[in-house]
Amino acid sequence: MGKLAVKRYVSLMMLILQLVISIFTIVGLFGGDSSPVGNAAAAMCVYILPLLILANILMLLYWLIIRNWFILPIPVITVLCCIPYISTIYQPGLFRSNSSENGLKVASYNVAMFGRSATGFIAQDVLAEMRRENVDVFCIQEYTNVSGDKKVTDIYRDYFPYVAIGRDDMAIFSRYPITGKKSILFENTNNSAMWANINVNGKQVKIYNVHLETTGFNRTLHQAAKLMNKGIKVENNAIINAIYGNYTLGMIIRAGQAHTVAMDMRDSNLPCIVCGDFNDVPYSYVYNVMMGETMVDGFKECGKGFMSTYRGAKPVRIDYILHDKRMTGFTYYTKDMSYSDHLPVFMAIGL
Repeated sequence: MGKLAVKRYVSLMMLILQLVISIFTIVGLFGGDSSPVGNAAAAMCVYILPLLILANILMLLYWLIIRNWFILPIPVITVLCCIPYISTIYQPGLFRSNSSENGLKVASYNVAMFGRSATGFIAQDVLAEMRRENVDVFCIQEYTNVSGDKKVTDIYRDYFPYVAIGRDDMAIFSRYPITGKKSILFENTNNSAMWANINVNGKQVKIYNVHLETTGFNRTLHQAAKLMNKGIKVENNAIINAIYGNYTLGMIIRAGQAHTVAMDMRDSNLPCIVCGDFNDVPYSYVYNVMMGETMVDGFKECGKGFMSTYRGAKPVRIDYILHDKRMTGFTYYTKDMSYSDHLPVFMAIGL
């Protein structure tokens, strides 16, 4: 085979690779528009969008280097189509003020049972951080009221005099009076949601605290590791199938839970703020359902830089604060706290 033939073959293979990457990227961009029920493969592409975008950028550089101006528009157009997605994980934050302008300061944190600390130190240190940040409303997921020999509600009472408890692992603490509350229980799971109506200087606001179904990815790997440690052979394809099955099931369950919360929100005549651990990435079906037509993603509105809220091996944004379009966001950020596999999210909102 001559050099010209080899060159043409390589170009053809690279073109095919480019088309495959671009097609999967576009499928991923629209994967969040369809329910994962019956569309699991398309929905899964949402999870690898960052890798697909990176692959498109590398392909763009390749076509630039070899000066193939005919194919170059393919990755350029694909990357441009990804700008709305990129804005959900990165915001330049230009011309944005750090002033809270006396807005309601809201925080959301999956505290992982306060590390099951026997001394109560973690719960107290989390409270100290909320004081430093002047938090008005604190939504906690994976909550426990046990803190050493004291109750968290007793420790927090001096700063947060009002509290609403949902299912045992959900709580909303507030410096403003709570005038009503409701638990939203999901079927066949320990996950749940809740809301509390809060009177903020005469204005009624409904605060949702949400904890949706986990993916089951880490659980599957741990189970496989335990079997292998016992000398039981676990084939790689069995692990892959289990992971895919857990991801698919998790997506479907979260989609149903998100619809349950969204329907409850639609029945509300009060402006809403939604906090919580969605266990799903931006641009996913769950994210789109929670956003609906009336909510604003606080990070897209007033965040800065790259945003991830999960401290594990997958640096992704799965914890959110959303608010009604009738409100205005001033600041949105996380703090590096090591007590959980999540980071707390803070936002100042003008009512």
